[in-house]
Amino acid sequence: MLILFDHSTPDPLRAFLTGHTVVEAVERGWERLANGDLLNAGEAEGFDVLITADKNIRYQQNLSTRRIAIVELSTPRWPVVRLHVDRVVSALQAVKPGSYVQVDIPNE
Repeated sequence: MLILFDHSTPDPLRAFLTGHTVVEAVERGWERLANGDLLNAGEAEGFDVLITADKNIRYQQNLSTRRIAIVELSTPRWPVVRLHVDRVVSALQAVKPGSYVQVDIPNE
């Protein structure tokens, strides 16, 4: 699976997504793209999923016409996310094109 991290996704998560190719938006020069433009760019480049902690993206975008899926982390804080990496991996296994999945990470 080709995964795009937006600017709010903690980079260390990448090491836990074995078997997938992970690219950060900043690596493509996309760090300043608005959500719709970022999704368009990701789809054009063949990304399967965008991982973000942006809680507004699901309200701003119509995903029914999208091929790219969105996985939203409930927090971008790596010390908390790292305790629940299994939830992110499970969400990625279940995601379908054009779907939206929120990964609820307890704020410990």
